[in-house]
Amino acid sequence: MDKIYLNQMEFYGYHGVLPEENRLGQRFIVDLELELDLAKAGQTDDLNETVNYAEVYEITKEVLEGKPYQLVEKVAEVLASNLLAAFTKIESCTVKLIKPDPPIRGHYKSVAVEIRRGRK
Repeated sequence: MDKIYLNQMEFYGYHGVLPEENRLGQRFIVDLELELDLAKAGQTDDLNETVNYAEVYEITKEVLEGKPYQLVEKVAEVLASNLLAAFTKIESCTVKLIKPDPPIRGHYKSVAVEIRRGRK
């Protein structure tokens, strides 16, 4: 299966379990891997035969900067569901959601969840 990648998209949202996460917000980084057949788009040079990256970005932004959720797992699920609903050409998508600065004591680069969802 062919793939489209959107990497290292940054947003500011208010997701988290801790009160300061909901009040102050924090950065989130999103990587997407979209699986779909790109042959016809490559042959015809027609945007209608693929997925518009700008529209994918806007949906991602709406989810990440919109309604706050407690768990990043929920944010990833909502994003995957919205992408699959909006773009029927996508067969499956992988969402990697990274919190680079969570309020956890210790030394680390980031925490993240990654999910893969497809059509049933």
